[in-house]
Amino acid sequence: MRVQFWGVRGSIPSPLLPLQVKSKISAILGRLSPDDLQNDISREKFLAELPPWLFGTVGANTTCVSVTLDNPKEIIVFDCGTGIRELGIAKSKEKPIPEHYHIFLTHFHWDHLQGLPFFDPGYNPSMTIDFYSPNAEMENYLFNQMAAPYFPVSMESMGANKSFHTLNKPIIFDGALFSWKKMGHPGDSYSYKIDNGKSKFIFSTDSELSTSDFTQDEDNIEYFQDADLLVLDSQYTLGEAIEKYNWGHTAFSMAVDFAANWGIKHLVLFHHDPAYDDKKLHNNLQSARWYMERMNIQGLKLSLAIEGLEIIL
Repeated sequence: MRVQFWGVRGSIPSPLLPLQVKSKISAILGRLSPDDLQNDISREKFLAELPPWLFGTVGANTTCVSVTLDNPKEIIVFDCGTGIRELGIAKSKEKPIPEHYHIFLTHFHWDHLQGLPFFDPGYNPSMTIDFYSPNAEMENYLFNQMAAPYFPVSMESMGANKSFHTLNKPIIFDGALFSWKKMGHPGDSYSYKIDNGKSKFIFSTDSELSTSDFTQDEDNIEYFQDADLLVLDSQYTLGEAIEKYNWGHTAFSMAVDFAANWGIKHLVLFHHDPAYDDKKLHNNLQSARWYMERMNIQGLKLSLAIEGLEIIL
């Protein structure tokens, strides 16, 4: 199972501003010494030792994550944020080129749909795209968000062979079981789980955790227990989560508690606040790791969702 991150932000795309780029360059130059410039080896060593918030960026695109199982010509996609544009471009350069996309939608807020009109495979008549959601209004929602006056190109113009599936029971394809669970979010949002018999992956963006999500009942145990990888909404600090109660997002410390509660092996903090810069996000990751140490949480790997990140299960 190959999990790839194309868009990791929430709410709205948040590209680096010119002042932020200048600030990064200035901070890097402030760390530079003559010894670092002696030769290629010293320069590479200097760059390798820079903190990740300086040498690189978390990314600006909104939610999109892909999964490839056994068949590289079939791609599973979670949500159509602006990251799906990057996915389409990248996959068109791979060999073999994918022929079939399975797009699972968590919900229909703008940041999870706004990349769909720019998804190049959608305009290719040789492509097949299947859309999935537990919401029976999915097809109407997708067509309406590309209707005039909101967008000049209609969804009818997307020449790929399109099908729409309302989920009412778990489904199996490419040797894996796909299931879902409603999470706490205004207007509802669904998490998805893939179990291929070897690994369990859960994608749970836009989820405001509550005490019921920690309850050791049969449904929760079946769904969450011992997952190998959990990508979870971790948009807020604890103080922000309290202030923004019922906004539909989770604090990173609570995400850590949740992962520990269910024996999750690897937690990826996801759906980053558009107001957070790279330094703030990496500081949150460090704070989450300190919290794990203080709470003596063992056996949990913790990562930050970054565009371009790839995890193999």
